[in-house]
Amino acid sequence: MKYEEIIRNIERKIFAPVYFFHGEEPWYIDQLTDLLENNVLDESLRDFNQTVAYGYDLSAREIVDMARQFPMMGNFQVVIIKEAQELKSWDEIENYLDNPLSTTILVLAHKHKKVDKRKTFYKKINTSKNAVVFESAKLKEAKVPEFIRELIRQKGYDMQSGALLLLSEYLGNDLSKINNELQKLIISIPKGSMISEDDIEQNIGISKDYNIFELQKALTQRDALKAQRMVNYFESNPKENPLQMLTVMLHNYFIKVFLYSHLHGQPQNVIASELGIPPFIVSEYAAAARVFPPNKVKKILAGIRLLDLKSKGVDSTDASGYNDLRVLIFQMIN
Repeated sequence: MKYEEIIRNIERKIFAPVYFFHGEEPWYIDQLTDLLENNVLDESLRDFNQTVAYGYDLSAREIVDMARQFPMMGNFQVVIIKEAQELKSWDEIENYLDNPLSTTILVLAHKHKKVDKRKTFYKKINTSKNAVVFESAKLKEAKVPEFIRELIRQKGYDMQSGALLLLSEYLGNDLSKINNELQKLIISIPKGSMISEDDIEQNIGISKDYNIFELQKALTQRDALKAQRMVNYFESNPKENPLQMLTVMLHNYFIKVFLYSHLHGQPQNVIASELGIPPFIVSEYAAAARVFPPNKVKKILAGIRLLDLKSKGVDSTDASGYNDLRVLIFQMIN
């Protein structure tokens, strides 16, 4: 079942006897688990009819024993098993699926990894009419700006495109981390505001003028002075701009520039999908591809790989590594 459909059903008080949430992305699993924990029972009944336990403390037999108890009052009891991936065996739960107690809502939160779909348990629960199964996959990087925009809108704000890219590039696809940073971001910003890059710089500390996007623009514009100023800033703020992170970002950027050269002429949405980027920045890769033809990009990628080795101490005479980055940038632009 889809994430949004599960949420709608819970909000409408349409519950299943068993919920099984699994996958590599813990964010969605936590959201659904919290929703059930806070919305099935009135607060006054939770002390009597709600149990939250952890997979590393219990056996499958103990979980089933809890699930087969009747509520002390009210219509339901809720049994939530967090860290269910720590369970050693699922056999008893598999048997419970055949005849679950109608007054129990059993929630199994299996985080950080997918369940083995070859196992009998998964095949059974995935086809059971008594269970709702949701697989929480890692969000693709191209979808992160969209996720941030939707999440920030749910909180009552909107965000400029540049600010979205800045956040998504620096925070990656760790959705819990993104949510935590957004919470910090909006503390001092009035509800309903359009969040800008200035807001991000002031509240999170990511510079709007000295970041990987501005460096990429400087390279495309062949602005050597601006690019070297960027490196000076990165070197003076190494905790926020570690060389190895910059190296990875530059490598990913030029891989996409190279791929764009082979996709030129395709519709914008096709290019965006192939590159794994939001459609509204395809034009930036088009501009970069005009400046850096494929043969030049191959040399740049070789230089970046060499820089990565040097940043790890291989054949480097530069203690910080940022001088090696300066040399590479000079080679890129010239």
